[in-house]
Amino acid sequence: MERPLTTDFIPLETETPIWNRFFTVAPLIVVGSKEGQGYDLAPKHMATPLGHKNYFGFVCTPLHSTYHNIKANGEFSVSFPLPDQTILAALSATPRCGTPSGNKEIIKSIPTLKATKIDALFVENSYLYLECELYKIIDGFDEYSLISGNVVASFVHKDYLRVSEKDEQDQIYRHPLLAYLAHGRFASVSETYNFPYPKDFKL
Repeated sequence: MERPLTTDFIPLETETPIWNRFFTVAPLIVVGSKEGQGYDLAPKHMATPLGHKNYFGFVCTPLHSTYHNIKANGEFSVSFPLPDQTILAALSATPRCGTPSGNKEIIKSIPTLKATKIDALFVENSYLYLECELYKIIDGFDEYSLISGNVVASFVHKDYLRVSEKDEQDQIYRHPLLAYLAHGRFASVSETYNFPYPKDFKL
């Protein structure tokens, strides 16, 4: 039997963006790209695998250099930081703060690793690295765009590799994951539960 929404729910006007009116859980990644003779790093949270094959995408805007770097060079890296790397991820946003002097020096001060198949950087000591060749850019979400890439190389830290012999809850408890609570908060995820899939469910 269908029931109407209760008075516990507050309608949100959709004439303006709704996303800062509540919290949602998202990953926090750092996208790396080649910029001129140097490199750029940029934190993103609107990011996700695209389907169950090796495609990955994130939302960006032509107002940011990341968009133009990737469009020009056709590749980008993705670092998945650990909970104790939140400050490093935040520092990588400095070039977007409107004060150009010293911005790239801050990027240079972040510990990085060189990607193996593309010309971009990773944030050192992250738990997962992706190297992506540009697949396509879809413009037109007002001033935003979806940038998608084909994963051509990937590396995961041994403590985060899923293997059947490990207890998954214990693994995540010992090695927590970083979650971004849009907008403006983060969490260290260490307590998890098996999802109650229906019988014979297939991903």
